[in-house]
Amino acid sequence: MHKLCITIFPYSLENFEAVKKTIRIKDIAEEAGVSTGTVDRVIHGRGNVSQKKKERILNVMKKLGYERNIVASTLAYNKTIRIAVLLPDPATDPYWNEPLNGIQDGIQAVQHFGVKMTPYLFDIFSEADFSNQANQALMDHPDALLIAPLFLKESKLVLEKAEQLNIPNVMINTNLHNESTLSYIGPDSYQSGLLAGRLLHFGLQKGEAALLLNLSKGSTNAHHLLEKEEGFRDYFRTKPNSQIKIIKYDFEHFSNTQKLALFLDNLLHLQPDIRGIFITNSRSYHVVEALPTTTAEQLIIVGFDLIEQNIQFLGQNKINFLINQNSFQQGYLGVMTLFDHFILRKKILLNQFLPLDIIVKENHMYHQHNTRNTPFLHT
Repeated sequence: MHKLCITIFPYSLENFEAVKKTIRIKDIAEEAGVSTGTVDRVIHGRGNVSQKKKERILNVMKKLGYERNIVASTLAYNKTIRIAVLLPDPATDPYWNEPLNGIQDGIQAVQHFGVKMTPYLFDIFSEADFSNQANQALMDHPDALLIAPLFLKESKLVLEKAEQLNIPNVMINTNLHNESTLSYIGPDSYQSGLLAGRLLHFGLQKGEAALLLNLSKGSTNAHHLLEKEEGFRDYFRTKPNSQIKIIKYDFEHFSNTQKLALFLDNLLHLQPDIRGIFITNSRSYHVVEALPTTTAEQLIIVGFDLIEQNIQFLGQNKINFLINQNSFQQGYLGVMTLFDHFILRKKILLNQFLPLDIIVKENHMYHQHNTRNTPFLHT
């Protein structure tokens, strides 16, 4: 025999009427003792309202349980939010396909609120092209700048100019700790260096050497690479008994396999105690392509990011660990953060550090499938 269970909620008729009641701007104005126009300016962030009145209105809104109708407010505001996106051109580095895909998906999700973006793509190997694209973006007077500030000196100048023009910015990939930035979204580069040190340490014996390799042009002008190096070195400083020697090199001509092969061959002959290599960006596959197969299999190789070439060598046991920096989510959440700021008027977190996922041969297929289709829950 089935029993019918009835749950009685502790609401009186008066309670239900209160729940059904729509809170109007007029109600807030009367409660706060101000005009409806003043309330409207606070809700939509328009006009000058004293801090004292603003706080009183916000307190009344909270007390009455007022929630702004986002669609109606956006239509009333009748404004397009234009985001200038300053990123490396994926044609010059395949890593940047995923952040750009994330940005495009984010724009698609909020475009009906009047959010649009214009890409300004620069050559990742040219500080001059970065500066030119940045200047063009700022000359077009966007409402916000979504930027990957890869070049330290040039990026600082761009961020200063954006601040002077009252253009808020969100940074991805590289955190310059700029006071005028709304938010940084991406990995904690220092922690990723620590993590790489720990992963390499598993495969190294006492007295062996680890190679820290920057496959990059001008790493001293790349803040994220410097932070990774600092974290990597700090990890081994905490393990003095392991007596692991750190050897660092920058190599700019990484796209020339023959030159890279000659460089690595000479280095491994001069430093035969090197047993592990940490590549500080997504270009680990260049190292594997330049090494003889037997040599690659004898080394512990740690790198970054789930780009196709890296995954292929991970599956062949020629790369041992990849640290996933969630590049798609960086772009997606960059757009959603600006949406929160302009449309939802939420308080924005200064730092939104994304997880550092350790990817190995046995689990890479799950991360591949989830990288784009399931961005982090955004609230």
